[in-house]
Amino acid sequence: MTIQVPACQACRAGRALPFDFTMAFQPIVDVERRTVFAHESLVRGLDGAGAAHVLSQVNAENRYAFDQACRTKAVELASGLGLQGLLSINFLPNAVYEPETCIRATLAAARRHQMPTHRLLFEITESEQVRDKQHLRNIVREYRRQGFKTAIDDFGAGYAGLNLLADFQPDYIKLDMDLIRDVHENHVRQVIVRSIIEVCRALRIEVIAEGVESVGELRYLRAQGVKLFQGYLFSRPVVGQVPGIHWAAATTPAAFTPTKDLSCIH
Repeated sequence: MTIQVPACQACRAGRALPFDFTMAFQPIVDVERRTVFAHESLVRGLDGAGAAHVLSQVNAENRYAFDQACRTKAVELASGLGLQGLLSINFLPNAVYEPETCIRATLAAARRHQMPTHRLLFEITESEQVRDKQHLRNIVREYRRQGFKTAIDDFGAGYAGLNLLADFQPDYIKLDMDLIRDVHENHVRQVIVRSIIEVCRALRIEVIAEGVESVGELRYLRAQGVKLFQGYLFSRPVVGQVPGIHWAAATTPAAFTPTKDLSCIH
C-alpha cells in the first residue's frame, strides 16, 4: 500500500531543467539461470552524447530537478519497452531533501505505468560524497519501507567504501569495474575482491560484478560464487530498444560452475 504524502517546499520550488536527455538501458544478467536480472538506466543526450556530457550540466540549482527527472523518465521508458526484471535507477543522495516526500514523483510514475515498487532498485553512487550519513540512512530506511531494493554502486572506487557499508547494508553491492579489470591475472585485485565477497556473504548482501569485458574475468568471479554480471561481455547500453544478450561467452561449464559457493542470496 502506497502512502500519499504532500509535496515538500523543495518540490514546490523546483525549477525545470534547462536541458533534456534520454535513457539507455544495460542488462544485469544471472548466469546461473541464464536470465535478465535487471536493467540499469543510464543517462544519455538526445543527440547520443554520453553520460558525462549530460552530467556536466548538473549543478546545485538543478540537481533536485535532474534527480527527479531521471527517476520518472527511467520508469516511463522501461515500461514502454516492456523491460523485464528489476529496474535499476541511480540516485543522488544530496538531491533528496525529505525521503518520504521526495519519492512521491517516482511512486506516481510507477503507478501511472503499472510498475510494482518491488521491481525498483535504487543505486547509491559512491562518486557523490554524502555530506550527512544519517540523512542517507533515513533515505534507505524509507525506500525499504516503500518496498524498493537498494545497492551501492561502483563499490571500491568512490568516497566512502567500507565506511559507507558500515553505516548501512544494502541488498546489493556492485563491484567497481576498475577493481575487477583483469582480476583473473592480478593477485592483489584477487585478494581484495575475495575479501569484499566474504564480507558480503557474512552480511547477506549479494554481489553484482559490473564492467565485465572478458571471459577470464567472468570465470574468475564465477569461481568465487558471483552470479550477477553487467558489462560489454554480455551487452552494451542501448537507447530506444530492448538490449540483446550475448550469451556465447558464458556457455562453457567453467563459466557456470563455481569452485566455492560464496553467493549471498537473501
